[in-house]
Amino acid sequence: MVWSGSWVAERLGVELVGDGRPDGDRELKDLLGLALRRNPKRAHLLVSNVLGKHVPQRPSVVYGTGFELGRRVRELLGDAEARRAVVLGYAETATGLGHAVADGLGVAPYLHSTRRPVEGVARAGGFEESHSHATSHLLLPEDPALLAGDRGPTGTNTDAPLVLVDDEFSTGNTVLNTIRALHERYPRSRYVIVALVDMRSPADRGRLAGFAAEIGARVDLVARGAGTVTLPEGVLAKGQALVAAHESEPAGATAHGAAGPAAPGFGPCTRVDLRWPAGVPDGGRHGFTPAHRAALEPALPAMAARIAGALGDARRILVLGFEELMYAPLRLGTALEEHTDAEVRYSTTTRSPVLAVDDPGYAIRTRLVFPAHDNPADGPGDRYAYNVAGAGFDAVVLAVDSAADTPELHAPDGLLAQLAAHTDHVLLAVVPSYVPSRPHPRAPERQEPPVLPEPLRGPAFSSYAPDEVGWLLQDLSDTELEAPTEEREEAIQSGGAHYAESLPVEYQPSAEYQELFKAALELSAARVARAVGTVTETVLAERGPRPVLVSLARAGTPVGVLMRRWARHRHGIDLPHYAVSIVRGRGIDANALRWLAAHHDPADVVFVDGWTGKGAITRELAAALDGFDGFDPEIAVLADPGGCVRTYGTREDFLIPSACLNSTVSGLISRTVLRADLVGPEDFHGAKFYRELADTDVSGHFLDTVAAHFDEVVDAVDAEVKELLAADRAPTWEGWAAVERISEEYGIHDVNLVKPGVGETTRVLLRRVPWKILAGRGAGADLDHIRLLAEQRGVPVEEVDGLPYSCVGLIHPKYTRGATGADGKAVESK
Repeated sequence: MVWSGSWVAERLGVELVGDGRPDGDRELKDLLGLALRRNPKRAHLLVSNVLGKHVPQRPSVVYGTGFELGRRVRELLGDAEARRAVVLGYAETATGLGHAVADGLGVAPYLHSTRRPVEGVARAGGFEESHSHATSHLLLPEDPALLAGDRGPTGTNTDAPLVLVDDEFSTGNTVLNTIRALHERYPRSRYVIVALVDMRSPADRGRLAGFAAEIGARVDLVARGAGTVTLPEGVLAKGQALVAAHESEPAGATAHGAAGPAAPGFGPCTRVDLRWPAGVPDGGRHGFTPAHRAALEPALPAMAARIAGALGDARRILVLGFEELMYAPLRLGTALEEHTDAEVRYSTTTRSPVLAVDDPGYAIRTRLVFPAHDNPADGPGDRYAYNVAGAGFDAVVLAVDSAADTPELHAPDGLLAQLAAHTDHVLLAVVPSYVPSRPHPRAPERQEPPVLPEPLRGPAFSSYAPDEVGWLLQDLSDTELEAPTEEREEAIQSGGAHYAESLPVEYQPSAEYQELFKAALELSAARVARAVGTVTETVLAERGPRPVLVSLARAGTPVGVLMRRWARHRHGIDLPHYAVSIVRGRGIDANALRWLAAHHDPADVVFVDGWTGKGAITRELAAALDGFDGFDPEIAVLADPGGCVRTYGTREDFLIPSACLNSTVSGLISRTVLRADLVGPEDFHGAKFYRELADTDVSGHFLDTVAAHFDEVVDAVDAEVKELLAADRAPTWEGWAAVERISEEYGIHDVNLVKPGVGETTRVLLRRVPWKILAGRGAGADLDHIRLLAEQRGVPVEEVDGLPYSCVGLIHPKYTRGATGADGKAVESK
């Protein structure tokens, strides 16, 4: 293979030197090529092979590179600091890279600089980039507190680490100038610089430690590769002369990469309706929060399916982004890669002029030139797409935001016409340009909107007594929502539906299973009572004297009722208790939060759930509460085997009998439903009351049996709470690490299909299409019901060592009815 920097190296004497490791030079040249550009400040251009800007690359490689850098930052910071971090990416080349880094960090909000002013959005900062073709960067967050690191529930500055992401770290001037400017306005104690390549000279390498000492903060650097660029004397003038010589050759000289004009009367492109999820920004120009991320992820497969359907039989596809709009087309590309067996590549247009030379030893072989099409603030000018012409793509998917879907884009000399001259099929996908609302919605109003009703209560809704819980839900009992488990699974995994849009057919336990439930309850009631007492006393000690319990329906609701009973039995106090809906990927019911804020002090609200698995709902809640002041995102749970919270009754993974059944142990209430045609903007999420199952209801029996043990566990609870209050209870996220490992080891590659712990495994067997169950070797009676359910459904149980849980349920990956393997290919769809 010819290195794509050899042409420049031979003519200018520019050298790339690795970091001294045996393979350092080769690895650096795998990452970078060289080109020349029309720039009075720096003639050479380092052209990344994994950035997705100038060189079409597989979307999974581009995204995976940034995501892995984010993982490395998370390891550097530790989980606690990583959850508070804010990520800032640089326009235009690193907007997608920075977003992928934020994804790798896990729950970090993301912002990128921009060169596009937006009317009505206040500037929160700005800086210059010394060597770039276009120098001015603006910072335009919708939420001004984002850069301040103000993410605490009480409005206090949390000193969140700032992670700054650029494609290369060369002199370091741009990043250090940014830190200096932001540090004056928003001082903090820690910064992390992330780059694909660290190309500082020996002289520049010593600056970082001195700069950190100067501002009184820690500054770390994380890079994919490292080395130096050796520039001979006079290289700038020599490079400029070389550019001038090649650009003076006759127009259309294909030997030097000039792409001819589009054919007159080019055919219209095909428009595809992405159905971009409402409320999700097109990128990080104004901020992209974990809640936005949670809404985008489940929508990607369906959008990719729509693109694939419009592409027909295309076998070599380019997804082409637009200047700063890098992340949205990148994620569409990764989803398309997963959806089709065609070859998919990804790159983006740019405003940077680079010389094109059609030589295998040169990184930019062809260039399309077209007029700007987004009404730029600095006036009209040329824009470029590199390595597209002549690359053999039989389809190009052009992704732009709606601000760039202008007559200039569709003009005879516009980008669409240029693309049509070089490919058989042009597909236009328009992402809605995000328009920030002002002022930023930091908190719900403190008065109850008149459209929100009072909570539903038993016996009209649920079999619980009316004072046990108020359901902030709407009654959908008369709506047909159930679908066969196999049909639901296929629809969910194909992207055709979200799990909250329908209900599984309610499991009707056999006589054998009902007897198993009774035996399990008898065996574990005292242990459950002790955990209830421990978590309740911890909450009263730290959040008292009268916390408002808000359980996450429905697994958290029996626990909330038991906590309320403990507080009344032990202390004679009646705690308010409500149940609200939270949906993975969609967030918490915002109208329920509005109701709670109108009736109670949000600071008194304590969210309650049954148990933690890998901590997905814990993360979902923290993200969902980002826009609501006063609510503490900490969840109190009965059991925390995953090490995901700091308020818990136990960290043992044991059988909680309420996990054995569905509605018949949860007040006869279904799981919650969120579907656009049923839940309007002013409605609570919905659920059903299965009155017809009253004869098999054991909700009250479960509560009474556990509460009967309260007196006998008081001493043990007091001793345990005293010890816990003095201990370090910080989440370890041990379970999340195990889930990631299992996901990779079993070829699933999707943590959402790995359900750890007794409770989650039970849910898999009752509601989803299980593939196999991993059981800790030697696990005892706590897994009897798991083994019975697995036998009934024909699911293998595999005993393994080294699980932090008693068991783990694996949902069938890539499921279609009849699927047999993790690769999803040994499938006969029926």
